[in-house]
Amino acid sequence: MTATTQSPSSRSSRTYPSLRAAWIPLAALCLAFFVEMVDNTLLSIALPTIGRDLGSGTTALQWVTGAYSLTFGGLLLTAGSMADRLGRRRVLLVGLAVFGLLSLCVVAVDSAGQLIALRAGLGIAAAAMAPITNSLVFRLFDDQALRMRAMTLMIVVGMSGFILGPLLGGTALAHVSWQWLLVINAPIALIAGIGVRLGVAADRPEDLTKDRLDLLGAALSVLTIGLACYSLTSGVENGWLSAITIASVVGAMAAGIAFVRHEHRSEAPMLDLKIFSSGTARGAAIAQIGTSIAMAGVMFGLILHFQYAYGWSPVRAGLANLPLIATMIVATPLSERLAKKFGHRIACLVGAACLAGALAGLAWGVAHGYAAIAVCMVVMTIGLRTVMTICAIALVEAMPENRTSIGTALNDTAQEVGTSVGTAVVGTMIAALVTTQLPAGVWSSGLVQSFFHGERITYAVLAVLVGLVAAGGAFTLTDSHSVDEAA
Repeated sequence: MTATTQSPSSRSSRTYPSLRAAWIPLAALCLAFFVEMVDNTLLSIALPTIGRDLGSGTTALQWVTGAYSLTFGGLLLTAGSMADRLGRRRVLLVGLAVFGLLSLCVVAVDSAGQLIALRAGLGIAAAAMAPITNSLVFRLFDDQALRMRAMTLMIVVGMSGFILGPLLGGTALAHVSWQWLLVINAPIALIAGIGVRLGVAADRPEDLTKDRLDLLGAALSVLTIGLACYSLTSGVENGWLSAITIASVVGAMAAGIAFVRHEHRSEAPMLDLKIFSSGTARGAAIAQIGTSIAMAGVMFGLILHFQYAYGWSPVRAGLANLPLIATMIVATPLSERLAKKFGHRIACLVGAACLAGALAGLAWGVAHGYAAIAVCMVVMTIGLRTVMTICAIALVEAMPENRTSIGTALNDTAQEVGTSVGTAVVGTMIAALVTTQLPAGVWSSGLVQSFFHGERITYAVLAVLVGLVAAGGAFTLTDSHSVDEAA
């Protein structure tokens, strides 16, 4: 990412000479970012347990994870706009407080509907945290190199949190009930809040904008994404030609068109659509959607695969994700070398090819044992690390210097939209091809074979979808060889 060049008058009054000197606020921001990202996937390992405990089918379980991603992704831009007006540290502290308090409410949940509503609320609180944690990193340092190292640390922490969710959840489920997976958020949010309060300087009025909030734009964006995702599940439950499914599709299209028209006409738009006239910004956002479709789709599908088709415990299923975690850490030098040698466009195309190839491999590998799946996971993670890092850099580089926070929010929004789509696609196809109700106990051999068949089709569809989306976005990137931001 390219740091914004700020005048002395606009800089925070509290900056640090090194990462070590800034360890309190940096650790707090990383902790806040980690908890909001890990919550995307923390419950995925517990979905079978939750399904049995609450009597939920695959559609309800899909929305247990999808509700969080839906509200999180839909409100990121709104949260970024609010932070620019009300104060970044203030909005982050409020988000942390609400996130922690809502997490405690899980002890009162006794139905799938209540859990989905709670997850939606947590997504709203997390939306007030994600783009702000990243933007506040820039305020900790005057030196550009330090800003870039800190941002790299944030990206790795966030991506690791997304992947570590199932492993942490599976380990916890061996000792406590699934509700504790959310309750633990409360003390984490408290610690992060204290660190932010102590180490991050308060916002100054001259650093904030007085533009009004684009509430209509925010509502239209959430409506567009929500109806689009609902239309997928409605097609399975009610039929693809049913009135409610058609109404959902038409409603999503109408809301999307209304959003575009409103943003073009608004004097203070939530998202200035003119930024998409830049091929770099447009392509980076599109490619990020592709990466998150792949990640969310694979993680949702493999959790069911390991626990149901293989009959593994939650802990063992969580440990099965270790290839993702290890590769996410060690793939950084490879991603940097690709970008240095070939430039953003070619490196991103290589990453997109890895994603599509890994998904195609899973379409074969799910019926051929864990070793085949693990190899595909490694290849997919190389693609994820490459595309996600390069596109995060390219997207913020394409932003005007005074709009880098919107660039960060747009990057996060693209990823969350992809997460919602990926989860919806896999959940919907498994429900349509295999079963809409997850049976208790050990699956019969016939149902396992049916599940394998459904997975093969699902991952083949994902391979085509992700390949087209990620490669299509990558083609519009520049030949920039910049990787200092990821060093």
